[in-house]
Amino acid sequence: MTRTPLSETLSRRTLLQWGAAGGAAITLGPLTACAGPTGAPGPGTLTLGLNRSLVSLDNKLNQFDAAVTVQRAVRQTLTRIGPGMKTQLVLADRFEMTGPTVWDVRLRAGVRYSDGSPVTVTDVSTALTMYGKVNGSFLLGLFPELPTVEATGARTFRLHTKKPVPVLDLLMANIHITPAKANRPEELSSGIGSGPYKVLSANGGAGEYTLGRNPHYWGKPPAVENVRVRFVPEESSRVVAIRSGELDVIDTLTPDSAEQLQGLPGVTLEETAGTRLCVLFYNFRKPKGHPLADPRVRKALTYAIDGKALVRDVLTGSAEQTDGVVPLALQGAIRTGSYAFDPGLARKTLRTLGADGLKVKIIWESGEFAADASVMEAVLSMLGDVGVRATLQEFEPGGDILKWRQGRGGDWDIIGNGFGNPTGLALTTLQGLYGGTPAKERTGDAFMGYVKPDIEQALSAAAQEVDPAERTTRLGDVQRAIWDTWPCLWAFAPKTLLARRDRVAGLDLLPINSYDLSAVRLGG
Repeated sequence: MTRTPLSETLSRRTLLQWGAAGGAAITLGPLTACAGPTGAPGPGTLTLGLNRSLVSLDNKLNQFDAAVTVQRAVRQTLTRIGPGMKTQLVLADRFEMTGPTVWDVRLRAGVRYSDGSPVTVTDVSTALTMYGKVNGSFLLGLFPELPTVEATGARTFRLHTKKPVPVLDLLMANIHITPAKANRPEELSSGIGSGPYKVLSANGGAGEYTLGRNPHYWGKPPAVENVRVRFVPEESSRVVAIRSGELDVIDTLTPDSAEQLQGLPGVTLEETAGTRLCVLFYNFRKPKGHPLADPRVRKALTYAIDGKALVRDVLTGSAEQTDGVVPLALQGAIRTGSYAFDPGLARKTLRTLGADGLKVKIIWESGEFAADASVMEAVLSMLGDVGVRATLQEFEPGGDILKWRQGRGGDWDIIGNGFGNPTGLALTTLQGLYGGTPAKERTGDAFMGYVKPDIEQALSAAAQEVDPAERTTRLGDVQRAIWDTWPCLWAFAPKTLLARRDRVAGLDLLPINSYDLSAVRLGG
């Protein structure tokens, strides 16, 4: 839908207050009107309420944050990202780089699937082949190349790459291992895995699953006997359900819901720094001579944005303004600079550059981040304060925003977008946002048309650097170079928020918005 700009006479303070209060009112309405899900969990059953439908317990095509928690409870990987965003071994008990393009790996002794069959080297090789055959995979874009497998023994093998991929141990944390004979180049509907849980019942269409302990699990049995997974799309319904005790855990909370649950007896909020980056990104497909093709204009516009007020008054403290080009919670991220609020300097610089009276169109998909519409309304007001006339266009989820992102829908100037990170590495987000090439741009895959050959080449060189200290240095240099191009009007990193009933313990929420389900315990 297209939004009508608010009155230019509306002050920023009024708008910010309106945004915060309006968001609360929107949430409170359905809260009192909607009935919560039925079916209270039993004493040995943990019930999760997800905000997105878990269509599969495989991740070849889709992977959203909270899905990782459930998928890895059933279907495991060689490694995973653990506390401190460090690599942990799972199905492998050795995963070691033994050469610039070689990793030696050994499977744990005795690892078995829920049907009792052993995990084999062939299963690993087949899994990589199947991931490479799917079209449109989000995960494939994170791999510079998929490794090949050379079996060296019954439990040992080597992973080979053509060029050095020194972070392969973290990337492999996203490759689910499945029995070779049951694996196919698609998201799998069966629940055969080596994790602590097996699937007792599944309805992928409704996003509902019941899990029970896997009797063949190679590790310590999980403390909770059964886990129910439910898809509850309306956040207000999830809030009602956890208040009533019908759900034990709800994920991905907005600030409004967190505020409602704060201090509620029997409910505790879990919060950690997030690895997701939310950006108001410029359109880098502007022709030469357009004001937004000039980095000085892009920088001047950032002075119009009062980021601290947005975080405080609209996002109600649920996010952090970034001081870099990726969230600082990521490994390898550095501080590159800060967004400064100086509307006087914005007006002066825009006038000097002949860009006063600029008009910009801001687009985004509804739900891209918490309080998205309120953030955009506030930004519109702030730009208006420095003489920039902005218009807003919001797309409903599932609409044609992808076409606009790829430059096929029409012209726009600034887009509100979010970019998740499943590896915990700054390099992953850097490559996704700033590693565009002319070839990627021809297919619309360069992020918002951002194609800077010197940046891309420096990123590629850093990604292939096997010396950790040198790689860190190179990545730091690239991030400073990216900052100097002023790719964003503003950027922030939402905190990761979930709510749990107090009977739930051992839930160690990671910045990637996931946790080890087998470590969770239930009280009375």
